[in-house]
Amino acid sequence: MKFGLERFLEDPALRAPLAGRRIALLAHPASVTRDLTHSLDALAALPDLKLTAAFGPQHGLRGDKQDNMVESPDYLDPRLGIPVFSLYGEVRRPTDAMMDSFDVLLVDLQDLGCRIYTFITTLRYVLEAAAQHGKAVWVLDRPNPAGRPVEGLTLRPGWESFVGAGPMPMRHGMTMGELGHWFIATLGLAVDYRVITMEGWAPDAAPGFGWPTERTWVNPSPNAANLWMARAYAGTVMLEGTTLSEGRGTTRPLELFGAPGIDARRLIADMRRIAPQWLQGCVLRECFFEPTFHKHAGQLCAGVQIHVEDPTHYDHTAFQPWRLQALAFKALKLQAPDYPLWRDFAYEYENDRLAIDLINGGPALREWVDDPKSTPEDLDAITQPDEAAWIETRKSHLLY
Repeated sequence: MKFGLERFLEDPALRAPLAGRRIALLAHPASVTRDLTHSLDALAALPDLKLTAAFGPQHGLRGDKQDNMVESPDYLDPRLGIPVFSLYGEVRRPTDAMMDSFDVLLVDLQDLGCRIYTFITTLRYVLEAAAQHGKAVWVLDRPNPAGRPVEGLTLRPGWESFVGAGPMPMRHGMTMGELGHWFIATLGLAVDYRVITMEGWAPDAAPGFGWPTERTWVNPSPNAANLWMARAYAGTVMLEGTTLSEGRGTTRPLELFGAPGIDARRLIADMRRIAPQWLQGCVLRECFFEPTFHKHAGQLCAGVQIHVEDPTHYDHTAFQPWRLQALAFKALKLQAPDYPLWRDFAYEYENDRLAIDLINGGPALREWVDDPKSTPEDLDAITQPDEAAWIETRKSHLLY
């Protein structure tokens, strides 16, 4: 099995169209080869490639920032002597000066398969800039570790943000290369775009179901610690918009959730009572944890861990992380209607809308949770049409 980067490095014919052109790379810590060489170093070693710049997304090119809304500066690469521009610093979109530094941008980013993961928004922004400046964009494709399943509400018009790049559901089931084609079609962009596809990717095959388990996992962001987090992320990311801890400050971030004083055992029991059909394909375990930083730092939290690592319990097609997490919110609000669940704070530089609504691309999920009369069937009624429409929409853009 080969990633796009490896095919690009091994086959001079793939690189031939780049002869004499200035090349830039957009990458992050997980942009590595089979032997764990960073893509910037691997590309710099090619004698037929002229690297003139590099770009880093949120958390940095090499990985230097732990939390959200912690910016990275521009700098000069000490070994290669080329500028490294931050697309999560003073700007989110590349400036004219940045675009003038190259002719072709290679994008080598490991995604998690979730709309909110900001690397796909950065892909949209560089495609738009490339169309404006007449530059080419090549994606060196990588696996979607969450596989092909689709889940969640489609982002509503007017709810676009840095954590909402366009009208797709929370769990989109596409690769970065495929998303590039979708962005170009959806936005009507005229851009020189190419995908260096993977070889041998089998997103429906066990045990990885999207991630080839023979490959080393490197965190694409500081709290994306393993494949199991990637599987749960389309649900657990919603915790960022709540007062519940998502496990930041523990060794299992975004695989568990909780807070001081809640009754986790009752929470699990109520979730099973309200919508057992949403809890398939995984195991929920009552747990206790004490975050060392972030929400509830230094306090004992009662919580729930979502276990999807055991192949005897994990069912890839049945597991619904977005519904599972929504159900946890619902059960908590039914237990304690006055629980201050929704966190009101500046989220990804948005101050006028609740974080939970930005994350979900509209208020519908929050409104469903807050309505004591709403049922699981009510949420399915508005979500299933979105999911079916996306499965149809993405068909023409799938490469595998």
